[in-house]
Amino acid sequence: MDVHVTQSTVRGTTRAPPSKSYTHRALLAAGYSDGATVRSPLISADTKATARAVTAFGGNVAPVTGDARDAAALDDAAARDDAALDDADALAVDGFDGRPSVPDDVIDCANSGTTMRLVTAAAALADGATVLTGDGSLRSRPQGPLLDALTDLGARAESTRGNGRAPLVVSGPLAGGEVSIPGDVSSQYVTALLMAGAVTEEGIDIDLTTPLKSAPYVDITLELLAEFGVEAEPIGDGGDVLDGASGAAGFAVPGGQSYAPADGSYTVPGDFSSISYLVAAGAVAAAPGEQVRIEGARPSAQGDSAIVEIAERMGADVDWDRDTGVIAVERSELSGVEVDVGDTPDLLPTVATLGAVAGGDTRIVNCEHVRYKETDRVSAMAEELEKLGAEATEEPDTLTIHGDESELRGAAVNGRADHRIVMSLAVAALVAEGTTTIRGGEHVDVSFPNFFEAMADLGMTVERDGETA
Repeated sequence: MDVHVTQSTVRGTTRAPPSKSYTHRALLAAGYSDGATVRSPLISADTKATARAVTAFGGNVAPVTGDARDAAALDDAAARDDAALDDADALAVDGFDGRPSVPDDVIDCANSGTTMRLVTAAAALADGATVLTGDGSLRSRPQGPLLDALTDLGARAESTRGNGRAPLVVSGPLAGGEVSIPGDVSSQYVTALLMAGAVTEEGIDIDLTTPLKSAPYVDITLELLAEFGVEAEPIGDGGDVLDGASGAAGFAVPGGQSYAPADGSYTVPGDFSSISYLVAAGAVAAAPGEQVRIEGARPSAQGDSAIVEIAERMGADVDWDRDTGVIAVERSELSGVEVDVGDTPDLLPTVATLGAVAGGDTRIVNCEHVRYKETDRVSAMAEELEKLGAEATEEPDTLTIHGDESELRGAAVNGRADHRIVMSLAVAALVAEGTTTIRGGEHVDVSFPNFFEAMADLGMTVERDGETA
């Protein structure tokens, strides 16, 4: 679907969508339990993939009506359909109690890398073979280190093409033990092993062979595991227990644990990856004297809350009331800064867009791992922003946007079938002279399904399928 965004200003109040990262983990954690309710989930293409995987392992995910779990919905086969989950304020998860069944069919993870990695480890607990696949983009993403780790722990885990990429075949059961894995490819490997390790007999001790990238995402995992009553710890070089994942030499999760959230439910916080686009929109396109107010921005372990500090360093007028969870942003003159995205890879597209509007150079460093997302986001942002008139210099581990040499004007750009590229380009289109056409606008469904509706409510002039919003 093509989306046409015309230069416009924004103002008013909107609400952050629930966190995709927390929703994935909460759905699978509830699947590992004997049943739990996930409140305020993000219902998106990616999280539906995780819900389908929980169902494939013998659980069930259904919408909740009222304050109690809807037993009728759980018994209704229609509740297993994706469409039944749309617009749900809460999901009732009938769990498989730490013992996933062998699926009746292939698990299709669609475009969700988080689903594939977390579910691959869960599949190693089943007493039989599970086949996992996804779309073309997902089948190009590396899974080899996780497959090697599961193999070292006694499971069978292999790529059908022998290249460390999906389709995957995984067989258990996994008993646990000690394993080494790199930390600089994907933090999701660590998350997958910690979540599965809690229900193994022996538990899993993880030794990192390279420094951990995206440590805040493992902090999210540790925070959520604690909410579900599961103990897991980051370990330092000297064997001491650390307060957080940053700088960890490894992790330890004891076996024989049970997943059981307090009062049988867990509430998903707002998503700072998605909030980043709203913050950026306010910083570059808020109407004079007006604000963009973002509700649902309560503090959590999300590393992407760094967007507030980054925007402030660039000169944006941002006020974050952490007690009420409200961020207010006014348009300001921005200046380029250096931003290290080693722990916050999902912010690269947003920061690149801010850099295209800011004066001077914005250097995004420590970003090579961002090339292994839904697309190579480093090249994608350099190439697509250049179509809009920005100047960029791309190196293997650095992306520099030359704001003084950039003058944004409407053009046809490609969202690369990547939700974060689409949303970042839409923010850039707010300040580009004329109209920008973004191919693949439907991919916002992955993490922020109502993104264009929310932006239209704030004042963005946007047209989709012939209708102006």
